[in-house]
Amino acid sequence: MEALPVPEGTPREETPSGHLEDVIAMRVRELRLAKGISLAELARLTGMSKAMLSKIENAQTSCSLSSLARLAEALAVPVTALFRGLDAEREAVHTPAGHGAQIARRGSNVGHLYQLLGALRGEHKRLEPLLVTLTEASEVFPLFQHPGTEFLYMLDGVMVYGHGQARYEMHPGDSLVFDGEGPHGPAELVELPIRFLAVTAYGHVA
Repeated sequence: MEALPVPEGTPREETPSGHLEDVIAMRVRELRLAKGISLAELARLTGMSKAMLSKIENAQTSCSLSSLARLAEALAVPVTALFRGLDAEREAVHTPAGHGAQIARRGSNVGHLYQLLGALRGEHKRLEPLLVTLTEASEVFPLFQHPGTEFLYMLDGVMVYGHGQARYEMHPGDSLVFDGEGPHGPAELVELPIRFLAVTAYGHVA
């Protein structure tokens, strides 16, 4: 089959098939299909050949900046939408069962065990997930106050949990969401051992 003629002044196409080209290929095809535009129609809107568009959608060529701008305009999206997913590698923390770091908190020495289930660093440290285990009754129950919103989910046992003046009897499967600024903590241990997840969301740090 004869090669299609290359318009005068058009740079020679490369065939890099790299990560950038893969991402652009997926986004262009995804956006075109989402808008119900055929390859022929996209060629008309961009002034590019169907052959070139086919190569772009199959990651067989690099796009010039002008081509990206024409594609974005035809698809009615910002140019940055064509790169969505390129910088997808983000930090993640995997904590195998039983390997959460034990952290010291008020009450740790009276049968309260706190295991950190993982946390991101720096500006992304907006969640603190803990597995809390209460193994022995004590007359001293620590009260906590902190910024952010806290979510509790009961796994085992039964307890009465206090938040401000309110009291909530928590059974396995029960959950509680509250403002962390209010004084809170276990008020009564009904059935031991008790285990629950406590996830604190701190939001954006200024």
